[in-house]
Amino acid sequence: MTNPTGLVALVGDAPHAWTMVNALRRRFGDFPVIIERGEPASAFWARRKKTLGAGAVYSMKAAQLAAKITKPLSRARLTELRSACNSSPVEAPLRIDVDTLNSDEAYDVIRTLAPKAVFVASTGMLRRPLLEVCACPVVNYHSGVNPAYRGINGGYFALANGEPEHFGVTLHLVDLGVDTGPILATNRIPVAANDNMQTYMTLMAAKSQDLVVETMVRVLAGEARPLPPSTLPSAQYYAPTLGQYLSNGIRRGVW
Repeated sequence: MTNPTGLVALVGDAPHAWTMVNALRRRFGDFPVIIERGEPASAFWARRKKTLGAGAVYSMKAAQLAAKITKPLSRARLTELRSACNSSPVEAPLRIDVDTLNSDEAYDVIRTLAPKAVFVASTGMLRRPLLEVCACPVVNYHSGVNPAYRGINGGYFALANGEPEHFGVTLHLVDLGVDTGPILATNRIPVAANDNMQTYMTLMAAKSQDLVVETMVRVLAGEARPLPPSTLPSAQYYAPTLGQYLSNGIRRGVW
């Protein structure tokens, strides 16, 4: 497979990841996309149990079920936001599926493609051998403002903490930490009264396409420079527990 753009994307099969890939395709044309199938949900939650304990995990699952109550109420808002997104997956031969990006299979593909820049969205942790094989800037799209809202559900927790000014996304160089790499760009996104856990990711994707394109243009041109170190405190978040979800909804109207 030839790759005249020099761009390669590593993504999970998620709508917000495809929104970003398609925004980049509108600017650069076609380029290869390696899709990580990822681990089963059972394996994911088993890892969370080891880290956070069984009680926290069961409470997080209960919160996810409770959040689904808002889904029918969010259809109009999601339709509005999705009208600004193209989340259609790329088809073969540009699409290359692998079980995990941290594998010889993925390494061989990346070596063949010889990327000048790699864009990442919605994948698992990228290990050192993968970064070494890329041998170029690897830029992650993170749905949260780093370093204050690393991990997952960054936008939700920014609102829950009474910090709507920190609802946004971050584009950062990938290192071996969890969303700890040097920041290239970030934005701040206004939230509507009818936004909730069902719409936050789509809202971020709809409002961040230009930021992603502009950043990757600079990266490919060798002109991207990290922003000055942030003065925000560093914190990593996981999924909200049921208690957090109900408390944040009742106290702050953040659902």
